[in-house]
Amino acid sequence: MTDILIGDPLSARSEILARIRSANRGISVKNRNTNATESWQDIPRTYRQCGTLTEADRVQLLAERLIEYGAGVYRCQSAQVADNIAEILRCRLKRKILLSSDVDPDWLPQNGPAFIHGNALSYPEIEACEGVLTGCTVAIAVTGTLALCHTSAGSSRVLTLLPDYHLCVVQAAAIVETVPEGFRALEPHRLQPITLISGPSATADIEMTRIQGVHGPRVLDCLIVV
Repeated sequence: MTDILIGDPLSARSEILARIRSANRGISVKNRNTNATESWQDIPRTYRQCGTLTEADRVQLLAERLIEYGAGVYRCQSAQVADNIAEILRCRLKRKILLSSDVDPDWLPQNGPAFIHGNALSYPEIEACEGVLTGCTVAIAVTGTLALCHTSAGSSRVLTLLPDYHLCVVQAAAIVETVPEGFRALEPHRLQPITLISGPSATADIEMTRIQGVHGPRVLDCLIVV
């Protein structure tokens, strides 16, 4: 093997590319793809792929994780969703809320803020609203992650990124325990844009100072329907 000088990235790059060309020499594209598929299937997967918690324990674990991340967490029965949404938004002083297309009309309180369907709005119009109300496709309890799926005809991903406030309604049946279970549940949506949310948006990239609201909503509330 050719010696590579430490600190010489061009030599290292050339060496890596040379090894790749040598490994692929004489292998057709079809065989290369077949070999990649077989190699993927042969990877040992000894990690835990299924959870053991009950639905009530999954709900509790998700709530604990979200609270640790700084999100507001509420729980209610299915018949109480509209009343709870009205109360949460009243406490947050929200008067103009965007709606994702996955929001059940029965969730909307009759006496509350103005709700606006946001898919056809421009970016300035979205930013002029005070927050967004969405559903949740899958929630992963162990990581406190909410997964929202989007389609061209459904909820727009920008609705989960521009507004400063996000209220997400999570059905208990959509909560899984582990990450592998979460990705299996998301498999039918693999060709759609997916937003993964673990608490309010935050970053410490700039001078190690934690700042919220850089890459998405600064404030996140989660209403879990049990």
